[in-house]
Amino acid sequence: MPTRLDKLASERFGLSRRAAQDAIRNGRIDLDGERCDEPGREVEPDAAIAFFPNRPKARKVQSRLRVLYEDRHLMIVDKPAGLLTLPTTERERDTLLDRAGRYLMLRYGTRPYVGIVHRLDKDTSGALALARSPGAGRALQELFKTHDIERQYLAVVEGAVRRETGTIDLALVTDRGDLRRGVAREEGEGRRAVTHFRVIERFGPVATLVAVWLETGRTHQIRIHMAEMGHPVVGEKVYRPKTQPKCKASFHRQALHAQTLGFRHPITGEMVRAEAPVPEDMAALLMDLRNRYGIPNAGG
Repeated sequence: MPTRLDKLASERFGLSRRAAQDAIRNGRIDLDGERCDEPGREVEPDAAIAFFPNRPKARKVQSRLRVLYEDRHLMIVDKPAGLLTLPTTERERDTLLDRAGRYLMLRYGTRPYVGIVHRLDKDTSGALALARSPGAGRALQELFKTHDIERQYLAVVEGAVRRETGTIDLALVTDRGDLRRGVAREEGEGRRAVTHFRVIERFGPVATLVAVWLETGRTHQIRIHMAEMGHPVVGEKVYRPKTQPKCKASFHRQALHAQTLGFRHPITGEMVRAEAPVPEDMAALLMDLRNRYGIPNAGG
């Protein structure tokens, strides 16, 4: 049975549970040779973990908030990778919710309302909408519920995606049998999930940059669907098939970025569209892939 990383580290290295959690958050625990800063990550009891007590504390995510769109009803922000949207049961102090509240407090001088209407995974960057009033929150939630919203992502996935465009229509379940989300194996199970993709750039047989559109918005939908197709997101640690050969492209997080968010404003009726620029770490990954595996110009 899988166990939490902090529990395994506590038992393996003789640490208290709190000390193990601090060590993980500070980047002093490696999982399968890579830093993992998620105390609650589910791992196998025999997982390969290492403890580096003298390793310098990991650099914190910058605390500033990049606002892509704002009015008195809602705002769209650019969430950096490594930042939780909401605090977990660990009661983290630095989350997107906290930063948005501080930003609005400093800007307007009154106790703000901040409503979360959708989320991005901790290690996924990009555009995320927040409500500034309960009414706007309910209206935005209805937009997401009816999928009447444009949500485009950029993802670097493993391998060469053969089709230029495609659609993945596979229902998802909350427990595929190992306490993790996954694709339904029986007809009628799970919730409908539809993902559309288009190839943007290929890096030989190693990796492919794809644009991805969500027709539905299930938790971890892109990550699960791409892995099921045989092309897991580069850096994927949860849904990547264990039997899949090691990829030559590597990344410290899943290479997934919510680039575009667009919808008709639920209060004013105007069209709202915001685009989050590709973050520096993902831009560096793309540059490295182009330098190493890009196809030279014809006749070059």
